[in-house]
Amino acid sequence: MEKLNWLKTWAVVVMTFLPQHLIAQDQMPDVKYYEQDDITNQIPYFDNRFHIDAQLDEITLLFYRNNGSPPIILVRPDGSKLKINNFPKDKIEWYDDRTFDLITIKQPMPGPWQAIGDILPNSKIMLVSDVTLKVDPIPDIVLSGETLKIKGQIFNREQLVDDPLFDDVINLDVDFYSTNNTGFDNFGAEPIEIGSFRDDGYDLDEYAKDGIFTAEFNLDFSPGEWLPIYKVIMPRATRELRQKPIILRPNPVEISVEATSDPLDFHLVTLHIDENNVDPNSMIFQGKITYPDRQTEPFAIMEGEGNTRIKKVGYTEAGIHRISLSAYGETINGREFRLVVPEFSFNVERMDGPLVPTIDGEEDTISAAEQAAEALAAKIAEDKAQLEMEIAQAKADQEAAQKQTLIIIGISNAVIIVIGLGVFFFLRRKKK
Repeated sequence: MEKLNWLKTWAVVVMTFLPQHLIAQDQMPDVKYYEQDDITNQIPYFDNRFHIDAQLDEITLLFYRNNGSPPIILVRPDGSKLKINNFPKDKIEWYDDRTFDLITIKQPMPGPWQAIGDILPNSKIMLVSDVTLKVDPIPDIVLSGETLKIKGQIFNREQLVDDPLFDDVINLDVDFYSTNNTGFDNFGAEPIEIGSFRDDGYDLDEYAKDGIFTAEFNLDFSPGEWLPIYKVIMPRATRELRQKPIILRPNPVEISVEATSDPLDFHLVTLHIDENNVDPNSMIFQGKITYPDRQTEPFAIMEGEGNTRIKKVGYTEAGIHRISLSAYGETINGREFRLVVPEFSFNVERMDGPLVPTIDGEEDTISAAEQAAEALAAKIAEDKAQLEMEIAQAKADQEAAQKQTLIIIGISNAVIIVIGLGVFFFLRRKKK
């Protein structure tokens, strides 16, 4: 377990109605509520009173309030009020959220203070000082494609901070940075944002709001030497924890395929296991194959020994096939792991049909289907050519008939004109 020490002491008081007691450490400055009495029990709205000791040079007050309620108001020992829109900027930093106020005061006035606002009940009063982050160490052997479950906790000295509302104030993030070691493949790689620690009971986190933060590391990036950096992010403050560099080993599983074009045969999918980092006899696999028509078929490989596994996949059709695969097993030092193998794809060429013997006894690789298709295409082409010839002949005959008709019409018109002229001249001569 590794610790992140804050560079300065944060005194954080979570203000509420019940119970009114202080979780304190030995030799720590006190921030106290007044003892309960009949008056304050009768008027709980004004019960958020606390005392600031003169030894405190700086104090950070954390007030949880109902979602969407206005920021609280602080009343100092002299009766003056501090509001979100009225406070000395050189001595006070005020961060207001929808659910809390985080107020840092330099050289606070000693004496009794009071907080007025819609502060959440049933929380505990907590004085936080010397905050540390403890995170599970990353295993010695980690594999590309693997998913790790890492736990972290926030401590106040040796006491676990298990206040459920504190999760809304802080964020625990982790990034991986390349060490830029020229001996590794990730030299010069950009930082990788791994994710955040969560305490909400979802995904790998077991119980919500139990003070144990859980992160899911998806190591689906380039193998090499990486530096994990954890960040504790609070409003106006960020602290980092750097673990020792780790070496992300290559994915231990590679896929190869011997594809077939025979519809009566199988594709042979071979899984090659690198035994340098994992125990090959412990490996089991769960995957699916996606065919060219996007149909999928799941499969599992539960048994096998040695560093290879073979899966037979039936021929369906030509085209691109894709294999998605998850692997489960143990490293050589006995740690169980689960990882995702990079997606693998292969192309199946157009299938060949039954072999047809040729005249010289050799086998022709043209299928009967292809021969039938070619014969049909030739017949269609022949019929098309014959039809085009018939159409052309009909068109020529039609054009000839039209031409003959035009000639007849022309001759008829000429005869009529000649007759007309003859009659005209005959009548004219007779008149004279």
